[in-house]
Amino acid sequence: MTEIRKAEPASEYPPEEGCYLRGNDYSPVAVVVILRWMREETPPDIENMVRVAIESGAALAGTLQTENVGLEKVICNIVSNPNIRYLIVCGPESPGHLVGDTILALAKNGLGERKRIIGAEAPTPYLFNIPLEFVERFRKQVTAIDLINEGSVDVVRQAVCSCYQEKPTQFGQYKLYDPGAYPGPPLSGKITWKVTRPSEEPKSDEERTQKEKIQTLVERVRKAAEEKQLHKNPPKKVK
Repeated sequence: MTEIRKAEPASEYPPEEGCYLRGNDYSPVAVVVILRWMREETPPDIENMVRVAIESGAALAGTLQTENVGLEKVICNIVSNPNIRYLIVCGPESPGHLVGDTILALAKNGLGERKRIIGAEAPTPYLFNIPLEFVERFRKQVTAIDLINEGSVDVVRQAVCSCYQEKPTQFGQYKLYDPGAYPGPPLSGKITWKVTRPSEEPKSDEERTQKEKIQTLVERVRKAAEEKQLHKNPPKKVK
């Protein structure tokens, strides 16, 4: 019997905080449960799905609200543990953020111009705060398992268990098994917080150019006002 290769996660794994539980570090699967409600209004069945995922053997399981900063945190945590080879995406889709659709689009298509996830239909599917290396590693390391709009804990439990199998096991449209750790060292790092509000960022080069023109004009007006004030009230000479 061939031994399944396992690896040590990064020393600070998982680097990003969030609404998740930590399970078996050597598990081949993590679970994201889409959260379409306010955090403080999380339904009991969503919380139960997270717990069941961990009890079934997932490395990490938690909720995800946003298609940008929240997803960046998920990516950082996953690439810091080479043992995670699957990402189960489940729970009812968020009509506002389309979190599930965004994850599947990223896995399939990657990033395009200005770090926008190609093919994502969400309002702001931008990954401004993590290196491209993290994104590409995420796409190579994990296979996304689509259980969007699936609310059954039994199905989630079965999906997690299928990822543990030594031989390919049919689960829906997927053949799942534990392929062992990704053949590369863990990537260690946190998001940079260069952009805290992706929704306010320009969506095209034309918008960016217009924003830069406005910023330049505002700066010019500010300097002119300062100079006018200086001439009006010149500094007094010290005797």
